[in-house]
Amino acid sequence: MKILSAQQIREADAYTIEHEPVSSLQLMERAAAECAGWLVHTFGEALPYYIFCGMGNNGGDGLVIARLLHEAGLSVHAYMVHHSGKPSADNAANQERFPDVYHIHALPEFPDLPEAGIIVDAIFGTGLSRPVEGWTAGILHKLNDLGTKHTIVSIDMPSGLMADQSSLHAPCVHARYTLSFEFYKLAFLLPENAARAGSVEVLRIGLHPDYTATVQTPYHLTDGHIIRTIYQPRDPFAHKGTYGHALVIAGSHGKMGAAILATKACLRAGAGLVSVHVPQCGYNILQSTVPEAMCVTDEEITFSSQFHEPFRLHQAPEYAAIGIGPGIGTHTATAGALEKLLQLYHKPMVLDADALNIISAYPALLAKIPEDSILTPHPREFERLFGATDNQFDRLRLLSAKAVELRLYILLKGRYSAMACPDGAVYFNPTGNPGMATGGSGDVLTGILTGLLSQGYAPKAALLLGAWLHGLAGDQAVIDISEEALVAEDIVYYLGQAWLNIQK
Repeated sequence: MKILSAQQIREADAYTIEHEPVSSLQLMERAAAECAGWLVHTFGEALPYYIFCGMGNNGGDGLVIARLLHEAGLSVHAYMVHHSGKPSADNAANQERFPDVYHIHALPEFPDLPEAGIIVDAIFGTGLSRPVEGWTAGILHKLNDLGTKHTIVSIDMPSGLMADQSSLHAPCVHARYTLSFEFYKLAFLLPENAARAGSVEVLRIGLHPDYTATVQTPYHLTDGHIIRTIYQPRDPFAHKGTYGHALVIAGSHGKMGAAILATKACLRAGAGLVSVHVPQCGYNILQSTVPEAMCVTDEEITFSSQFHEPFRLHQAPEYAAIGIGPGIGTHTATAGALEKLLQLYHKPMVLDADALNIISAYPALLAKIPEDSILTPHPREFERLFGATDNQFDRLRLLSAKAVELRLYILLKGRYSAMACPDGAVYFNPTGNPGMATGGSGDVLTGILTGLLSQGYAPKAALLLGAWLHGLAGDQAVIDISEEALVAEDIVYYLGQAWLNIQK
């Protein structure tokens, strides 16, 4: 799914009006009908609805919603917030169709709502391009104060939230639900807005598909259609060599669990053969916990220092992919071994956790990473690698710039993990849940990505499919286990269910 800018969304509306054809009032009616239907389906007909409208087309949507709910016999109270001197043409037309509106010209005129119900926020929409100021900002604060006893549903955008730039320090409605038309907005996918957008529901209002098909945007939300085009069914005559030999370099004294999780995930992701390099202290652990994997031990007992040696001696050409980092520690000898590996291995690899921590300590190593490799930092690791930013829009721009500059794929972990590509595209992954915020979850992702690379998936395909599988396995797990009880090994176990879901 493409993620469009506020300007592109306006263009999509205009294109639909011109080419369907449909009038702007009819399109507003269509959008409001979808919202009214969602509200009644979700909350029923017993609760009162308090609808706060602005002077623009977002307020016009609110007025139509109020009229449709009123015509259906529901308890409706509509309020017009006069934040500007003149309503839009469509807003004015809908004020004539539904004149039973209480007008608010100043903060003291804010009403006392008689009983708990549903607040519909339709004051500002996608067109907002600067922070709300003055007494209108006070209205937004008043609505938030009511959110403890009322459920707030925002139409198109929570009022005060800007679609394409940071609203971090701007007054903004904190919605329980946001009803977005046709598309996710970029703002919805960034953690700084989680408490503002709430749960986002995308409603279809029949915008013309030709515009969506041709418009260009760097931002995309991965969806089932994309994943099904990536997925490669297995050859009935395949053997273990068909799906590659992966090498997982992981673990150190006290952190062998990371090696186990990454190795198991690599196998469950479908790698034909998996070898795992560990220090000597991990040999018995790996051989007993992951019997399907082959174990290669370092000359050191508690940390690894020589995993580059087979490549120096040209004894490891069979490795189709390497995943490195989970639990390896940051010993100087380990850092030296990583540097030598980067000099000797030239295929795309997966770098995570302590591999990234080593690179952040020795920034010159960034330039030595093979092109098209996949880096999987969490936010703190990303900051150590590339520096801090003032807000998450700036961080997103930095993420994309570094992926292009270094010719790498960079997956910034989190809800809606952002995946930046060397061509400038950025994909957001929608699968996953808060239960996956647990130790070892990232190690599992490293194993999945390595396993997909070893099977011959191109780096971009492995990235999108791997993130989707990782999150989907977590989503399958919480159905049986709960978010609170989920542990990383559950994600590995439920990878089978995730694969079956894709195959269906």
